[in-house]
Amino acid sequence: MKFCPKCGNETLNWDGEKKWSCNCGFTLYNNVAGAVAVVVRCGNEVFFTRRNQEPKKGKLDLAGGFVDPKESAETTCERELFEELQLNVDKSKLKYLASLPNVYHYKEIDYNTLDLFFEYRVETKFDVSPEISEISETVWIPIKEINLDDIAFDSQKVFLGKYMNS
Repeated sequence: MKFCPKCGNETLNWDGEKKWSCNCGFTLYNNVAGAVAVVVRCGNEVFFTRRNQEPKKGKLDLAGGFVDPKESAETTCERELFEELQLNVDKSKLKYLASLPNVYHYKEIDYNTLDLFFEYRVETKFDVSPEISEISETVWIPIKEINLDDIAFDSQKVFLGKYMNS
C-alpha cells in the first residue's frame, strides 16, 4: 500500500511490523487474527484432517479455523468442527491448552495469527464425510506415532511436539 485512504497522497508509511501511518493523521494497524485448532482425542489417538487446498495441501491439520468477528474461541471450535466434520460439540467439554503465534501464508500474503489450542475428548472414534473442498481425508493417529514432518503448520508442530511429551 502506497496511497493513504484518507488523504489520497502517496505518503503512507509502513513501520515494518504492525502499522501504516500517514502525516495526515491516518493510522491502520495490521492486527493479529485469531484462529483455533482442536485436538479431538479418543484414548491415545488424535483425529487429523488432510488438507485439500493450499496452503500446505496434502499435509495433516488439526480441525479448526479463523475466529469470526464477535465470536468466542469456543464458539469458533463448535462452528468449525461442525462445518468441517459435521461433529456436534458440547462447548463445556472443550479444554483450552495453549496459544502460539503463527504465520498463515495465503495467496502471497502472510497473515500473523494467534493460534489457540483446545482439546476435545470423545468416548468412541468416529468417521466423517469430510467437506471435499477443504479436506481430502481424515485419519486417527496414535499420539506416539504422530510425525511432525507431516503436520501443515509450524505452530501445530511446536504444540504437538510438547503435547506428545506431556
